[in-house]
Amino acid sequence: MKNKFRSNCLIASTLDIIGDKWSLLIIRDMFLEKKTFKEFSTTPEKIAPGILSSRLKLLESLELITKRKLPANKKENIYLLTEKGIDLAPIITEIVLWSDKNVRILNPDMNSLEDVMFNGEKSNITKNAQVKYRAFVQNIIG
Repeated sequence: MKNKFRSNCLIASTLDIIGDKWSLLIIRDMFLEKKTFKEFSTTPEKIAPGILSSRLKLLESLELITKRKLPANKKENIYLLTEKGIDLAPIITEIVLWSDKNVRILNPDMNSLEDVMFNGEKSNITKNAQVKYRAFVQNIIG
């Protein structure tokens, strides 16, 4: 991914990394404690296996996620967010809040904030998601 940026713009450069159709959804799923290829492939968005595989490889090459083996099952790969990936939590929080405010009129069937456990001050929501995810990782890798 190095030297494949469209411009010097901070926003454009970030979108060159996470602005595709799938990357933030994969990261969202990781915050929701999904960790295996099979778990990622069962989301309502129906990501194709080839695309999922290429996105996981891309996110790993960008050091947003890491691929490991389960300590109890050395055959199965698991994917976990790195600290760089965990740092995306505020962006996901803002997208959720913006979507609830501005997209609901276009898609009234969207989940409610309560459905996705968004209640409280947004900085607390973000910090809680990060703390919960780190605890999830510690529980897995020991």
